[in-house]
Amino acid sequence: MSIPLHPQEARRIRKASEPPTAPLLATRDLAVSIGGKQVVRGLNLALAPGQRLAILGRNGVGKTTLLHTLAGLRAPDAGEVTIEGQTYAALGPRGAARLRGLLPQHQGDAFAASVLETVLIGRHPHLSRWDWEGEADEALAREALAAVGLQDLAARSIHTLSGGERQRVALATLLVQQPHVYLLDEPLAHLDLNHQIAVLELIGCRVRAEVVTNPAALVMVLHDVNLAARFSDQALLLHGDGEHELGRSAAVLDAARLSRLYGHPLRVLMDGERRWFVPEVNGA
Repeated sequence: MSIPLHPQEARRIRKASEPPTAPLLATRDLAVSIGGKQVVRGLNLALAPGQRLAILGRNGVGKTTLLHTLAGLRAPDAGEVTIEGQTYAALGPRGAARLRGLLPQHQGDAFAASVLETVLIGRHPHLSRWDWEGEADEALAREALAAVGLQDLAARSIHTLSGGERQRVALATLLVQQPHVYLLDEPLAHLDLNHQIAVLELIGCRVRAEVVTNPAALVMVLHDVNLAARFSDQALLLHGDGEHELGRSAAVLDAARLSRLYGHPLRVLMDGERRWFVPEVNGA
């Protein structure tokens, strides 16, 4: 007598027997510039389900410009960006919004709305033109608010929130959108230390836990090199004038490269197997 497989095991075997799928996010010979300054050239990137990429560089080097290009909000100078093997032109706005979600640096709230209503905006790509959010959508929104610790503020006006609370609402909105590619532009802005760690752990868990049932990848612009080293698998360093370095975080993030990247000497301290980068200070 045969014993039926547990559904999770059956899913794993079925996945293993399927041919490899296209990367969730890929670029081919990508060139991006802004204001006559080249941000990156010849970028070839492929992010698989469960992978996390950190983009690092000095202020003004073009990190946000590159992220917006990866999100399909601006056209590259050359090359192409694909989401699950499809270009943004082929996907169209609604199709793209179902697959990739962007957390911008700044949140604009022109009209009064409750926190819950704001988070429900994340469900719009999944609704048809004349649909209203239903009970299932509201349940997802409340779960997302609980995940970022704001479940008690659902009825509050969005205009009454602090900067850190508003940033967490934006993250909850992105979680409700349920994209396959998360694009985060300085997601730690306005957050104190405990919420910085909580956000990175939350998004990281969402990406890695959903590899089988709902594949996801993560790209984030960060300023803290130690958090980038801890919470990313790959790193992209933007040096300016189109020069970049891309590779595994463990290899790319070292004291010599980071010192060159930021124009200031850094040294590495070891705590067991974990590395910490600290700036050299004159006279110290």
